Amino acid sequence: MTTLLPERETTEVLDRTVVARPSLRDTVDHSLAMAWRALKKMRRNPEQWFDVTLQPLLFTAMFAYIFGGAISGSVEDYLPIVITGILAQTALTACMATGIQLREDMDKGVFDRFKSLPIARIAPLVGPAVADLIRYATAATLTILTGVLMGYRPGGGVPGVLAGWVLTVVAGWSLAWIFTYFGTRARSAQAVQGISMMVMFPLTFLSNAFVPAETLPGWLEAFVNVNPVSLVISALRDLMNEGAVTANVGWALLGCGIVVAIFLPLSVRSYNRKM
Repeated sequence: MTTLLPERETTEVLDRTVVARPSLRDTVDHSLAMAWRALKKMRRNPEQWFDVTLQPLLFTAMFAYIFGGAISGSVEDYLPIVITGILAQTALTACMATGIQLREDMDKGVFDRFKSLPIARIAPLVGPAVADLIRYATAATLTILTGVLMGYRPGGGVPGVLAGWVLTVVAGWSLAWIFTYFGTRARSAQAVQGISMMVMFPLTFLSNAFVPAETLPGWLEAFVNVNPVSLVISALRDLMNEGAVTANVGWALLGCGIVVAIFLPLSVRSYNRKM
């Protein structure tokens, strides 16, 4: 037989079960704790660093020596083009791993544990994204150093290189939210990887990363010009090769902001539905 509580007692019971929403400071603290967890996970799994350590070295040398003579006449003349292209490519490849790692944690039940903890719901998403900033910085640094060892001499000097380095990290963090969304929607880590590859390759190779856009057919050039990766690469070339802050830099930052504004809320909403 069911016993009904008086209205006053029912209200008191409900009040005691209400969990206060985390404040902004709590959300930041929780996100940093999740970032520290992601960093410890990276330290215990060295293979997570292969795409930001070995890949930039291999791709820079491979593309420079294979295409340098055919496109620019020499490797030295091709380096200002290919280094900026490799920077964008490695950042895009590195942020692709964000969605894969997210899906693996969800499949292993790690996020079920997070759900039971009194933490901000967005923290498990933001934390790994913050930790991945180190991976983007590593990839950008090694790519630039490899180019310098091969003979790359950026016309923008140290300020231009630092500005390009920062833009690469910002672009990687922004684009990572696309793959975070894939991680919350796909059914397995393998599916996330497959979807991410289908997105990464067109964005990378259908851009001005390795060849000038004006050498492409008209219809393809039109796509390349609006490709967000092309916007980032053009901005990198202006900063690193010319030392100039041009409209391309503004368009690149605007494009990164639009990507975050679209895919961060979509990722959080999809994550909340799954959890």
